Amino acid sequence: MRSPLRNWRRLSKPQRTEFYLRWCLYLMALFLLPGVLFAIGAGAGAADHHSAVQVSLLIGLATTLVLLRTFRVSLDHYLHRPADHRRWVVLTVGLVVAGSWAVMLLGPTGDMTGKPAQVPFTALVVGYLLAFGFTPVCVGLTPRWSSLTGLGTVLAVVPALVLGGVGLATAAGFLTVIAACMAFLGASCRSFAWLTAIVWELDAAREAQSRLAVAEERLRFSRDLHDVMGRNLTTIALKSELAVQLAKRGRAEAADQMAEVQRIAQDSQREVRDVIRGYRTADLHAEAIGARAVLRSADVACEIDLGEDLDRLTAPVQSVLGWVIREATTNVLRHSEAARCLIRLRQEDGRAVLELENDGVPAEPLPSPGGGTGLRGLRERLAAHGGELTVPTAAPGTFRMLATVPLPT
Repeated sequence: MRSPLRNWRRLSKPQRTEFYLRWCLYLMALFLLPGVLFAIGAGAGAADHHSAVQVSLLIGLATTLVLLRTFRVSLDHYLHRPADHRRWVVLTVGLVVAGSWAVMLLGPTGDMTGKPAQVPFTALVVGYLLAFGFTPVCVGLTPRWSSLTGLGTVLAVVPALVLGGVGLATAAGFLTVIAACMAFLGASCRSFAWLTAIVWELDAAREAQSRLAVAEERLRFSRDLHDVMGRNLTTIALKSELAVQLAKRGRAEAADQMAEVQRIAQDSQREVRDVIRGYRTADLHAEAIGARAVLRSADVACEIDLGEDLDRLTAPVQSVLGWVIREATTNVLRHSEAARCLIRLRQEDGRAVLELENDGVPAEPLPSPGGGTGLRGLRERLAAHGGELTVPTAAPGTFRMLATVPLPT
């Protein structure tokens, strides 16, 4: 069984934010029962009305449990997840109105204009039911419908207060204060739901940004390949057709045309290799600057230290280290919630050492959908140049990677 701390570390930042804000809403529901107990303790004559006290406690406990469920489904509905929220909103409103009537009819009678000790505790219980029972309605319904629902709930309780011995003027003033509390608590709960939705939207935008970067690179490669191959393939098709016609007529020029087709095909093959080689060649300095720009756009502070001997590195060494930076940047964006990243290049013992480090790594990273071939590909690239890739042990929540390539003597 995993510990709560271990489960917390497995959550992403949006999931942690939703967990925190969701429990803020749940605590709003749990505050109802202490409020009912306070009203009973502050009310006058509560000891002489055991039935009203028992009903108040029962209604308070039942409403609290219903509020917890209503908050859950209402927040899911606000986040555009499948949820049967209307049924629970109706149940909450009905329970608040029915509970208010039951408490007032069973409670003591009297006017609320006296001292605090003479205030009927049942009216205070009704106030807590209205104020806290309205909070999940604001999350599950639109502002317009939640306002109409709150107004209807308050009006439905007015007769109960009057029948319970509260004067009409006193009831109007009391419910005005309760309505203000309902608006404040309801707006607070809806703002919690709004913040949760904003966090998920930002996370989706960040994921879309990564996908767009990959798509843009694919488009660039396809455009370059089209520019190289389009003209040559058209020429090959025309000369092949001409060679066919000449061969049918028994002309000797058909062999010359096919030789020309062979030459163009060989040139095309060489040009395609050049395009792929250029695509696979990564300039170290350019990749470092590009990585910093991409990471900063994702609110990740990136520190780069390439040293003073960058120009002394050969083109193949710079290329393979540039690929390491490119792949490491992709891993930071995909597999971590990093806030800081370090890229440092140094030379020691005749080898170029590229160090990359970032924070925000979960305690138990989820498996990669693609099978995790990025580091394997880097090891193969480095091995082709006599280098190696290592992942030494780092501090908790930190990922550290070292790429070493021998320098030519």
